[in-house]
Amino acid sequence: MSEVIERKFYLKEFKAISHAISSYEDLTLLINHIVEGLSRTFKLKGCCIMLFDEREKQLFHVGSHGISEAYIAKGPVVVDEKYSNFLKGESIFIEDLRNDPRVQYPEEALKENIISMVSLPIKYRNSVIGLVRLYHSSTIKLNEEDIDSILVLAQQLGLVIENNGLRNFLEEVKGGISRLPLHMLEGLYNENRSTRY
Repeated sequence: MSEVIERKFYLKEFKAISHAISSYEDLTLLINHIVEGLSRTFKLKGCCIMLFDEREKQLFHVGSHGISEAYIAKGPVVVDEKYSNFLKGESIFIEDLRNDPRVQYPEEALKENIISMVSLPIKYRNSVIGLVRLYHSSTIKLNEEDIDSILVLAQQLGLVIENNGLRNFLEEVKGGISRLPLHMLEGLYNENRSTRY
């Protein structure tokens, strides 16, 4: 007979985090609140959010709760063939980090007292842009509906992250344009007017 795993992430918690995702102005603060909230809700050792840099083929920490700075700074998290599930947007469950070949830093995980890990993708449209990683000092047991709820929130977070990146890009463009000499701005303005029909 299979073990029934109690659900911990109900509509109340889902609504609170969903509201935070849609209303926070400060992305760093939002990420920190999410990782803390997930750690507390599921009574985990810790939680982190990492974003994927396609050029570097690495995951970079952008927020964490419950794990040490030494563990975060252990070395680069390189996305290679071991991470093919991640690149496909699949969730990854590692029951014992000490004996799994996909783990890049098993000794550091042991020092941090991390035994199990769940990685859930953060997606924007069809692209995986990061992950939510849950850590625990024993085997992580999650209800399927809780996993689905975290995946939906991760997708919402993906929208916010992409929107924030686009907003920052537009601010840089505006800043660059505002620093142009006036004669260049007038030239851009006149050129735009002449190309209209």
